[in-house]
Amino acid sequence: MALSSTAPWLNFYGKMPKTIDYPRQTIYQLVAQTAKKYPDLPAYEFMNRPTSFAAFLDRIDRAAKALYALGIRKGDRVTICMPNTPQAIDCFYALNRIGAVSNMIHPLSATEEITFYVDISKSKAILTLDRLYGKVHTAIESAESKPVLLIAKIQDELNLALKVGFALTEARKFPKLPKDDSYILWTDALKRAVSELPEDDGTASDCASILYSGGTTGTTKGICLSSYNFNALALQTIAASGYKDISGCSMLSVMPVFHGFGLGIGIHTALVGGAKCILVPNFNIKTYAELLKKKHPNFIPGVPTLFEALLRTKDLDDLDMSFLMGVFSGGDSLSVELKHKVDAFLKEHHATVQIREGYGTTECVTACCLTPIDYARDGSIGVPFPDTFFKIVKPDTVDEVEPETEGEICISGPSVMLGYLDNPEETAQTLRRHEDGRIWLHTGDLGKMDADGFVYFRQRIKRMIITSGYNVYPSQLENIIDGHDKVLLSCVIGVKDSYKMQKVKAFVVLRPGFTPSEEIRQELFAYCRERIAKYAMPYEIEFRDELPKTLVGKVAYRVLEEEAAQ
Repeated sequence: MALSSTAPWLNFYGKMPKTIDYPRQTIYQLVAQTAKKYPDLPAYEFMNRPTSFAAFLDRIDRAAKALYALGIRKGDRVTICMPNTPQAIDCFYALNRIGAVSNMIHPLSATEEITFYVDISKSKAILTLDRLYGKVHTAIESAESKPVLLIAKIQDELNLALKVGFALTEARKFPKLPKDDSYILWTDALKRAVSELPEDDGTASDCASILYSGGTTGTTKGICLSSYNFNALALQTIAASGYKDISGCSMLSVMPVFHGFGLGIGIHTALVGGAKCILVPNFNIKTYAELLKKKHPNFIPGVPTLFEALLRTKDLDDLDMSFLMGVFSGGDSLSVELKHKVDAFLKEHHATVQIREGYGTTECVTACCLTPIDYARDGSIGVPFPDTFFKIVKPDTVDEVEPETEGEICISGPSVMLGYLDNPEETAQTLRRHEDGRIWLHTGDLGKMDADGFVYFRQRIKRMIITSGYNVYPSQLENIIDGHDKVLLSCVIGVKDSYKMQKVKAFVVLRPGFTPSEEIRQELFAYCRERIAKYAMPYEIEFRDELPKTLVGKVAYRVLEEEAAQ
């Protein structure tokens, strides 16, 4: 019988509930419910300045009134082009309060990209930082929709001492805003807010937010996600965390708010559970160490490169990390060896938890599968969340394969998207109804499932090297290379070859204390020859001080591919 129908993974849930009652509420309504339950607990902290849940709810309502005064109504889209700041969080929930839709984009997006995002979403307004005024203003000047430009300032959210320091340092680095009517300050918009809002008439099934992804074809598409999607994710994640109650705990919200992982887990899950979001607008290794030492966060969600940075972080030798209750990796494949290295680091620092790998796609907000709290299998991304089903099918079909057989990962559950924005053809290709009657999300990812229901991610179907007719999967080779005790991180790509079609090249970052040399290169070649089939052997190993990263911190293998093609 098919694994997808028997759900053998339920046998490994432990204390995790097998099903959850998902309220038919909007994301605003669910967070407002939490705020009324824990009014005095901190909802978020920004630059050492905490905001209670009661104050947060007031800020949301005030922001909603300001947006309503600007003419934003139910169904309208507003772009949020912000780092992790209070204004971004307030605006996200305020839009939901009035039934409008947030369009989340990276603040470091190029001018033409911003124009694209604004136009594809038909945004009525865009919120961004004062330091980004020039770029964003130029972008919307070229946009067809001509959205209202709202400008927020970091210093408006700082205490007096930090505000003075910011004015003397950071603020001087950026051009001053022009004195014209090309924008509206967020603080001025709040002053013009209406006195009353219409009745909250949003529904759980409406599109609440638009996030972006390349999908299975690699072309940028807007992903429409409902309040029901976000709320289901939050309740599932809390249930899967192993803790029934996370109120009063803290989440290091370092993953960006425009990303499903950062928004869905780093922000919404924490707030739904009554936990504090430690908002981090700019992340680097130095601030990482300071945050861990000063804030003692209970939960840290991040991509593998975040945890690779942890291994390189200085000044943590004497830190007791027993405050950690959960360390979660997602957004990219976590190699077995990197997991072992991080686990060893955590143990050395007295943490009682291990890193738990999850898996998901933006098409289901983010995570939908996680390593159980007390049981892991090397190389596995864990078991499906409650009420979520996984199925492995033969690529380009709906035919389920046998256990341990590689195929395309398909997902069915309450966090699966409504569809792609104004793209019914791509939606129909990605969301398909199978013979079992369920709607299945075809992820475009390769993986397998063992007989117990543990899922193993291989990689994107598109990311495959074909050399001499053989399929080579870069992530598998990276896992092997990362296992060398002198290697911190690696990335494998395919390089065009007139004879083999493609040949394999590896980029390697060595661990601190080791300097690239021909001796180490030959050592790595010998190590690989012992572990990698001849047809899949790298023809070249290039050392790098660091590897390029995408905007969300993943290794940007496409950048390396482009370099190699020149």
